[in-house]
Amino acid sequence: MNFSTPKKLNVWRTLKAMTNETPAVSSFRDRLREIDQPHQIALVLLAHVLGKPKTWLLAHPETHLTKAQANQMESLLCRLEAGEPLPYLLGKQEFFGLEFEVNPSVLIPRPETEFMVETALSWLAVQSGARKGVDVGTGSGCIAVSLVSNCPDLQMLATDISQEALDVAARNAQKHNTSDRILFERVDLLPDTIGKTDLICANLPYIPTAKLPDVNSLPWEPSLALDGGEHGLELIERLLARSVSILNTPGLILLETEETLGAQTVQLARRYFPAAEITLYQDLSKRDRLVSIEML
Repeated sequence: MNFSTPKKLNVWRTLKAMTNETPAVSSFRDRLREIDQPHQIALVLLAHVLGKPKTWLLAHPETHLTKAQANQMESLLCRLEAGEPLPYLLGKQEFFGLEFEVNPSVLIPRPETEFMVETALSWLAVQSGARKGVDVGTGSGCIAVSLVSNCPDLQMLATDISQEALDVAARNAQKHNTSDRILFERVDLLPDTIGKTDLICANLPYIPTAKLPDVNSLPWEPSLALDGGEHGLELIERLLARSVSILNTPGLILLETEETLGAQTVQLARRYFPAAEITLYQDLSKRDRLVSIEML
């Protein structure tokens, strides 16, 4: 998912219409001629600065920014020009119909990851006795919180090696009233004392190290959440090896994977779970994205 900022943003007329003529506005106007990005981003930023919905802004074109708001807009535009992803500027990102806090200590939730949540919820709807799950490498907590929000009797363990990420995830759980059903634990993949579980979801780092320079958000997102090692499957294989002894039958493991590593991820799954039903799913862009390992 591309969160970088292209190089031309022609929104200075919008800014002029919504602000007083101040030196700050003149600097906006002169600089924005050099950037290329849809008008929508300017509207999103202005709505954020003013604390109003975009629809309100469109209905009130006479609105003026205060000096403090103009300075805030200036700061956001500088960060936007530098390439910082929009969700970090706003401090939030929508995922599965919920709003999640995000900052540079967590990966920005991608729309394609929603398919993992959909797949897990469909399985849980059939397996009424399966109500214990693990979200490995939880990051912002978007997977665990989305699952528990939509399956109220589900109990989740959410793990991450980053305490900063766990702090964000815990705040997101509190925001969506799911803290009582999610246990957060700082650990490398899985705790040694973990018992049997029905569901394992993992959106682990899966980008091969050599491909990291091609990730447009790399300067901003945590490399810890992106770097999957030399072949991109190091953490996924370690998780599969650990999961053999803890997955119940019936049980389900869902792994997001890099688009060129789908077949290799399936091979690893078959090595560790030869009796499982293994399915490789593609995302809406027809790229290999999700591997399902189901013990029947």
